Amino acid sequence: MPAKHPAPEPERLLEIVERFADQPVLLLADLVTDRFIRGTPKRISREAPVMILSVDSEALVPGGGANAVANIAALGGRPLPVGVVGDDESGLGLLRELSSRGIPVDGVVRVGGYRTPTKTRVLGGARHAVKQQIVRYDVESRLPIGDEQRDALREALRSYGGEAAVAVLSDYGYGAVVPELLSHVRQALTKEGVVLCDSRYRLGDFRGADGATPNEEEAEALAGQRFNDDDSIVEAAGRELRDRLAARFLLITRGGRGMSLFEAGRIAHLVVHGTDQVADVTGAGDTVIGTFALALAAGAEPLEAAMLANYAGGVVVAKAGTATLTRDELRWAVESDHRPLEELRWAKS
Repeated sequence: MPAKHPAPEPERLLEIVERFADQPVLLLADLVTDRFIRGTPKRISREAPVMILSVDSEALVPGGGANAVANIAALGGRPLPVGVVGDDESGLGLLRELSSRGIPVDGVVRVGGYRTPTKTRVLGGARHAVKQQIVRYDVESRLPIGDEQRDALREALRSYGGEAAVAVLSDYGYGAVVPELLSHVRQALTKEGVVLCDSRYRLGDFRGADGATPNEEEAEALAGQRFNDDDSIVEAAGRELRDRLAARFLLITRGGRGMSLFEAGRIAHLVVHGTDQVADVTGAGDTVIGTFALALAAGAEPLEAAMLANYAGGVVVAKAGTATLTRDELRWAVESDHRPLEELRWAKS
């Protein structure tokens, strides 16, 4: 039989949430701008068989790695972002939005001629109805990172040296987050610092990070096999991946099946918080790693941090768009739903 370990008590999780306030977290991140254009249908165009929308509103919010930054700030932490934007409208708008949330942007490097990655979602529907996404179009420009850009990122990391005990690498493949900067991130942390990695396409290149938070699709790609909702396959693959990454812990997010946490000597399966009525999964992974990192900075053990990240992810997928949550919302989730604690399952390691 799998070894039994106690689940965290709700009071302990709430105590950690209280300690979120002003905890610093360093983030080396691919910064993305998310734009949402919402409108009301007018008629079918005479020029082409497409709908014409009358635009009701436009919003610019932090996306990609910038969403992890925004989630830490919304939870009361103190994010210290390092990354790159262009000198275009999207990049400057993203800097203004981060600054308006009290997030420092001194570590964000502006590169002339670089087009800030931007994801624009067009949503339509009746004026008082929930808007549905009609189309999304992306501006994607991979940063041609050279010595000048690397030096600027190294200097930005050095400028935050010694402020944080936890760092996040949020790699969306746009070029700011490269494996050779891992050692510089670690040097910028306090002694015994913890580095977490969330990499969309190349997690295996960041061997030596302390922890990683791949989603199931990313973990399957790295493992070279489908999991097919089979816990035994997940357990075998997770053990092998943690060893391959030389990581202390690995947290695989599994959508409606919750999360699986791998540590030396134990594996825990967490059931999802909330219902299966998901409004939008956009940016949920950023919420997970942001909450996980902030909880570790506040003194949580990996299982406690994973549990809080599980609650946080359940909250934001019930919201539309690229969303964040507050400490009050996280407290309410912990207080109102003990099922993830009561149904925590252990497996043989």
